[in-house]
Amino acid sequence: MTESKYMTLNMGPQHPATHGVLRFVLELDGETVITSVPHIGYLHRGIEKLMECKTYWQSEPFTDRLDYTSGMSNNLAYCLAVEKLLGIEIPKRAQYIRVMLSELQRIAAHILWLSTHALDLGAMTLFFYGFRERENCLKLMETVSGARLMPDYIRFGGLREDLPDGFLAMAKTFIDDFPSRIDEYETLLTKNIIWKKRTQDIGILSAEDAINYSVTGPVLRASGVNYDVRKAYPYSSYEDFDFEIPLGTKGDVYDRYLVRLLEMRQSVRIVKEAIKKLPEGPVRASAPEYIAPDKNAVEKDIAALISHFKLMADGLKPPVGEAYTSIESSKGELGFYIISDGTSKPYRVRIRPPSFLNLASIPRMIEGALVADVVSAIGSVDVVLGEIDK
Repeated sequence: MTESKYMTLNMGPQHPATHGVLRFVLELDGETVITSVPHIGYLHRGIEKLMECKTYWQSEPFTDRLDYTSGMSNNLAYCLAVEKLLGIEIPKRAQYIRVMLSELQRIAAHILWLSTHALDLGAMTLFFYGFRERENCLKLMETVSGARLMPDYIRFGGLREDLPDGFLAMAKTFIDDFPSRIDEYETLLTKNIIWKKRTQDIGILSAEDAINYSVTGPVLRASGVNYDVRKAYPYSSYEDFDFEIPLGTKGDVYDRYLVRLLEMRQSVRIVKEAIKKLPEGPVRASAPEYIAPDKNAVEKDIAALISHFKLMADGLKPPVGEAYTSIESSKGELGFYIISDGTSKPYRVRIRPPSFLNLASIPRMIEGALVADVVSAIGSVDVVLGEIDK
């Protein structure tokens, strides 16, 4: 039996640069990667099957635990699918608030990505800078929902309740200040010669390969492909907002960095517009056979209170049918496919997590690269294992 001239190296599953319990089996010629195989399954939680065993109401908190850096966006994607089954119209005010919170969540997720990605490559200062702004962003989430990571605020038919007093002023203060903070990040990294050497011409993914691997989100757009669910299939009134889709040219780690920075600037633009144009009105649809009554009505009316608890106990019962909806989360296209058999529990739930499909492109990026570049490539994709082996 002849000996292979290549060395096999396990990277992970417990490794800080894999950003979770991800294992890569690398075949190396010296320090050059010949082949790589990603292995998942170390964080299997069976959320799809759990959702099939719970009522529609009970399943919503599971969505927070998928991409746990984008809880508010996950809530929205699931609620849109259920609302499509129900065939209900969401009040305009609720739609605008959903957009505002989704974009604040995108900023928080991108800051976390940038901070940890920079730390992977040795830029420690940016980690402290980034978490300074992320803390302010999470305070906004906590103000509106009572939680920082698991908000469970977006509900079927609208929102749990209207925005609390003072929230819009807090959000405006943050949004007005944040562009100057992005400028600080760019001062530290964008023209930094070490950063450029660690990211430029590293982990290149062509537009053709990105499409073939079904990559979405910033990774796809960094390869020059102009696809964003918010523009292609607008939801929650995104068609009312004026924003641009940043694109890269080369599809390397550096482009993925630039695209996310530009996306945060566009998110600022959307939030400012949402605050300025926020309409008056209710934040919950009028569909008494499906949606729990208004909080104030519940407190004043015993019959409404009894109806509310009966609805929660019996569960939501959408008509027989199926629905698929997707949103543009911070990682890419997040979709929920639900089949209803008319009972209070979904017959089938399938989730299209962006991290799962984006992860598959990493072996293509790192063929012929050095081991040190594997760290850079993995970080640039921004995978969250919680939504990969869901």
